[in-house]
Amino acid sequence: MMKKQVTIVAALLIMMALCSSLNMVAEAQLGPGDCYDGCSTACVQRDREKTSRCDRKCSIRCGPDAARASGSGV
Repeated sequence: MMKKQVTIVAALLIMMALCSSLNMVAEAQLGPGDCYDGCSTACVQRDREKTSRCDRKCSIRCGPDAARASGSGV
């Protein structure tokens, strides 16, 4: 009985690992413009300094071509 439970837990852990890696592959296929667009959507704030800081972080996170690909010109 214990061996069966260990096997089930191991199978669930493997399935979770596979699902998480598939999500990363899907995000990588979106492209730099989509990455920057998704990231910069969360940057909307009243304070311009915070917004520009968030935009810079998105540019770094999504790559150097991300801002140009999305057409924002940052």
